[in-house]
Amino acid sequence: MTGLPASPPPPSPAQPPSPAPAGEGAAGRLGPTHTLILLTVFLTLGTALFLQGTPIGDILLLLGGCGAVGAATLTAAGGGRRLMAVLVEAAVRSSAGK
Repeated sequence: MTGLPASPPPPSPAQPPSPAPAGEGAAGRLGPTHTLILLTVFLTLGTALFLQGTPIGDILLLLGGCGAVGAATLTAAGGGRRLMAVLVEAAVRSSAGK
């Protein structure tokens, strides 16, 4: 013993982050719970506006605009390939009358 403090142990190698448990979506993904919440909010907002005397055309325009902004935000944030494919498919089916 020389009276010097013991050297600290060498640092352990960095551990890679563990994957998310099964059933949990990655952060920032739109899951079924998020979709249900958004649907409920849109229905509640539309109903409240209707009960206050707002014309239905204005309500649909407002909610459609909110949906478009949300879709554009998700597209920009997530790279957008998958969401754009879904939106294009929905537009094609809508225009085809299916």
